[in-house]
Formats: sequence, structure tokens, C-alpha cells
Amino acid sequence: MYQEMDETIVLLLPVLIPIAAGVLLLTVKRLRNSRKTMISLVMAALTAGALCAFAAVARGGGLTLWKLTDTITIEFRVDGISRLFAVLTASVWLLVGIYSMTYMTHERDEHRFFGFYLIVLGVLIGLDFSANLVTMYVFYELMTLTSLPLVLHELTKEAVMAGLKYLFYSVAGAFLALFGILFLASVSGTLTFTPGGVLEGVSLAGKEGILLAAACCMLLGFGTKAGMFPMHGWLPTAHPVAPAPASAVLSGLITKSGVLAVIRVVYYVIGPELLRGTWVQTMWILLSLLTVFMGSMLAYREPVLKKRLAYSTVSQVSYILFGLSLLEPMGFVGALSHVVFHSMIKNGLFLAAGAIIFKTGWTRVEEMRGLGRVMPVMLGGYTVLSLALIGIPPCSGFVSKWYLACGALASQTGVWTIAGPAVLLVSALLTAGYLLPLTIHGFFPGEDFDESGLKARGLIGQEPSLCMMVPILIFTAGALLFGCFPGRFLAMLESIAATVL
Repeated sequence: MYQEMDETIVLLLPVLIPIAAGVLLLTVKRLRNSRKTMISLVMAALTAGALCAFAAVARGGGLTLWKLTDTITIEFRVDGISRLFAVLTASVWLLVGIYSMTYMTHERDEHRFFGFYLIVLGVLIGLDFSANLVTMYVFYELMTLTSLPLVLHELTKEAVMAGLKYLFYSVAGAFLALFGILFLASVSGTLTFTPGGVLEGVSLAGKEGILLAAACCMLLGFGTKAGMFPMHGWLPTAHPVAPAPASAVLSGLITKSGVLAVIRVVYYVIGPELLRGTWVQTMWILLSLLTVFMGSMLAYREPVLKKRLAYSTVSQVSYILFGLSLLEPMGFVGALSHVVFHSMIKNGLFLAAGAIIFKTGWTRVEEMRGLGRVMPVMLGGYTVLSLALIGIPPCSGFVSKWYLACGALASQTGVWTIAGPAVLLVSALLTAGYLLPLTIHGFFPGEDFDESGLKARGLIGQEPSLCMMVPILIFTAGALLFGCFPGRFLAMLESIAATVL
């Protein structure tokens, strides 16, 4: 009995602590009258939430929170996938929170930002620990509603329109997914996540077409949060108007909630065998590759740095969806590794963009000529992160993209075995085209560059504060270390792949 209570507490604490702290910050005025008190509460909640998440991951187990019927339960359980996503979420959220301590000083209504920032963390951990489709759907919807204020934060006309667009796309996607969930509930008898799927041995005579239609709706619905075409429109609109820390977690983690949902549906409910070789797989591969190419092209043409990074997210998250669509072990490992690597890299890039805005007010790439004279260390970190996203060895992005390409070649998906790696290669070249010009013009502005404007503003050698630089440098170090020493991490991902394929 006591052991069960311990498991209950351990699994609930990483969800409840951040949510409770966020609610207190939003409702109790005394906590936000002093910035020192507010920041102390935020950091304590982030640290405690992260430690409790690590403890829950290490301990494992399961917990039934609420049983509505025999088939509809709100339930948590720790498995390989939930471990990966929960550790990633807690770690990144803590680092971005540290960065926000300085960045948010030039934003209004800090308490509102930090309040919802904490609440979203608790909801995401709940999403990661979900043991069945019903629980996942509940927390998925909660995540949409609680993350909306992060997009709306500045309350400008542009922010409000971006928030409404984000809400519309998210709700539309969730309703598409709901159709599939209802069908699966009617034919499977259980919605509990099971490696390899729950439909094995279930009679689907005469229902194969409806099953594929339901799978298609769920892929499009949950793919909305991941930014997959044609449901990607919210991403480049929401990112530029949100504060840089919100943009970072939107790109690095909230988009991954859609990826997590796709993984659970395909590999833990429907089962990859039922989709292999069908028109759904073909459509999934086609849309993923189309989004990869389209996102890269739009990023290449975009002059605003944060918006350029947003289009980049559209492209890079579709790398993950492409790997998952192959329904093949190496592709699956490549997709999971890119979940982690892209999260680290893109969070670092968005934080770097935020540091530029914070110190200089520059938002367009063309304004950033000579940036290396202003923030050489920060720009150095940006450069390493850019090389990692392109996929230059020995950076981490090379490892994940290698597995994705090898997975495509081994997938026996006809024309996609060649078309897939070709599109990934073109996208990598375009990624270099839209990320590296900032590095080149930042460090080598040319002989005609006039420093007098920078000197007059006192910008020369003005690196961001320690609270802003440390998270950027940690993400940079992670992008290098995972690329140089990927062995144990890849072995863990291969063990997860072996359970579902």
C-alpha cells in the first residue's frame, strides 16, 4: 500500500508542482509584488518539477487517476517513450526558464508569462506520462489552451491574430484526431498504449477503409501541432510575436507534442504493420517531404530572423515525421534522435535570436552585419548550432540525418527510398543558405563596414548576461557532445525501436 502511494506521489509531483506554482503566481498578488520573490518561486518550481520528473522516470510504474468507464480512464505510465520526452521537456524548460529571468525584464506582465510558463510545463509532463489515448487527448487539449497566453503575451493586434490562428489550427487538428480516436475505441476495446499496437488479433473485416481514413485524420490532426503541411500556417505567425523564450519552447517542445501523439497512435495503438504499404503511408511520406522542402524554401526567403527560424522548424520537425513514416527501425531511431537534437539546437537558436533583440533591437538579418563585434561569443554559439542543424559532422544533426537517410534506403518504399534522401540533402543545403549568412556577415562584415554606429550605441563587445549565455552555451555543448559520443543514447533508442518494430 505504501509503495503504491509512493508511486502515486512520484508520478503526480512533476505535474502538480509546476501547475500549482503557476496558479499561485497568477492569483496571489503578494507573490508578484516583489520580482525577487516571483523569480525565486519560478526557479524553485522549475527545479523541483525537473527533479521530480527525473525521479518518476527512474522509478517507473503506473497510476490510475480517474476511471470513468472500463474503457475510458485517465491514467499515467512510464515507458521508454515517456522517459525520453519527460526528461527532454523538464531539462529544456528549466534552461529556458533561467534565460527568461533576464530576458523578461524588458517585457510587461512578467507574472502572467511565468505563471502560464509553469502551467504548460506541468501539462506537458502529464502528456508525456499518458498511458492511453484518452489521457493523451485530454492533456493535448489542455496544452493548447494553456500555451495560448504565451503567444498572446504582448496583446498587440498581431499577437491577438496570431493567437487566434494558433487556437483555430490546434482545435481543428484536435477535432480531426478525435474522429480517429472514436473509431479506434469502437473497434479495439482498449485505448491503452501497447508496443506494436492494440489491433493485432482484432477483426477489421469490412472496416479496413474506415481504419485508414481514421489513421489519416489522426495523422493530419496531430500533425497540426508538429507543423505538417497543410496545417502548418500557425507556426510562422505565432513565433515572431511571442517573447523569445516562448518561441523557443513552442519550436523545441510544443511542436514535439504533436510528434509524440503521432508516435503513440501509429506505433502504440494502430500498429505499423496495418499502415505499411497503404495509401496512408504514401500520403504521410509525401506530405512530410513536401513540408521539409517548403519550410526550407520559405526560411531561405524570409528576412526576419525569428520568422526564418519558425519556417525552419516547419521543415525540421517534418524530418522527424518523415522518419516515423518509413515504419522502419533505422528511420524510427533517426526520428527519435532528431526529436532531442532539434529541440536542443532550435532552443539555442531562438534564445540567440532573443539575445540579439534584447541587446540591440535588431530583428532582420540584414541589420545584423558586424554582429560579431557586438556579441562574438554568442554568435560563435549560434554558428555551432547552425552547423549542427545543417548536419555537419561531428555535430549531433549529422547523426540523426544519417539514420534518417539510411532508414529511407532500407525502407523498401519504392521511389521514396531515393527521393527521401535527395530532399533531405537539398533541405540541408537550403538550411546552410538561410543560417550561415548571419555568421559570415557577422564575423566578416567587409572592409566598407563602419563601426561608428555600434560604438556610438556602446554595443561593441556587449555579450548577453550570464543568465542568458549559460543556457545558449549548454545547448551548444549538447549539440556537439551528442554528435561526438552518440553511442549510449542511440543504443537506448534502438531498444525502444525493437519493442515496436
